Amino acid sequence: MIRILMSRLFQALLVMLAVTAIAFLMFRYVGDPVSIMSREDATQAEEEQLRVALGLDQPVLVQYGQFLGRVVSGDLGVSYRNQREVSALIAEKASATLELVLIATTLSLIVGIPLGVLCALRPNGLISRLVQSVSLVGISMPTFVTGIMLILIFSVTLRWLPSFGRGETVAIGWWTTGFLTASGWRALVLPAITLALYSVTLIMRLVRSEMIDVLATDYIRYARARGLPKYYTNFKLALRNALMPVITVTGLQIGSLIAFAIVTETVFQWPGLGLLFMQAITFVDIPVMTAYLLLVGAMFVGINTIVDLLYAIVDPRLRTRRA
Repeated sequence: MIRILMSRLFQALLVMLAVTAIAFLMFRYVGDPVSIMSREDATQAEEEQLRVALGLDQPVLVQYGQFLGRVVSGDLGVSYRNQREVSALIAEKASATLELVLIATTLSLIVGIPLGVLCALRPNGLISRLVQSVSLVGISMPTFVTGIMLILIFSVTLRWLPSFGRGETVAIGWWTTGFLTASGWRALVLPAITLALYSVTLIMRLVRSEMIDVLATDYIRYARARGLPKYYTNFKLALRNALMPVITVTGLQIGSLIAFAIVTETVFQWPGLGLLFMQAITFVDIPVMTAYLLLVGAMFVGINTIVDLLYAIVDPRLRTRRA
């Protein structure tokens, strides 16, 4: 197990070095930071002074080394648009995105897994066919279209739920949460459904496919021949083995939901990291874009490492093969 852990940490380190190199190239070569940060009437001497102050007169490798040092120490630079530390901006916006992703992931699991089991146990039933047909809509419809339709129905027509914003929030230290207010929960419903719809469909189809395969295996037929109860055979034996790939997919989906919540947060004006990134693109705010890339890369690497370790814990064969 320690060998697997060390191997995964080494791979994670290599990936993060590659991500920091890409982020550095973005910071260094996408636009001229001096031109962006200088006043319109700045003289050539003032621009050169700023270039020296930013370390842009140094060789590229030296600049990359300084960039790595700043990233490791948590210094992600200053936002061109907001004139604030990027790390402070990200800490301020992270709570909104993480709460949204938490609810979307929970929805994906509590809806997707039971529907997948239902479709696997009754593959030719009317409800199973109906669920699979509806799931095609969920997996094929663009996220922004889903969000706009939900706003049109539940906000504009029925006036049940707000169409934008996060509602009232409560500050707990540096963390702000909408879980403690009614308006926070009401504001969370539509963005969470929009963000979760694709994952629900993906998990449902994955569970259905895996469980159908498991139900056709010899040990399940043997269990049925021995007269074991259906509940034990279907849920204790078949579902447990069918959930192995779901662990991997769910881990990757959490990273994807955080990284690609951009569209959902833009449609619902949800004040999270995705909306911050969109505003950074609009105003060519390179430090924020760079920090977002680093953050997303670190989250994917971290989640994949955790999923690999969970896989090794759940499936003893993986530990045996690597031993």
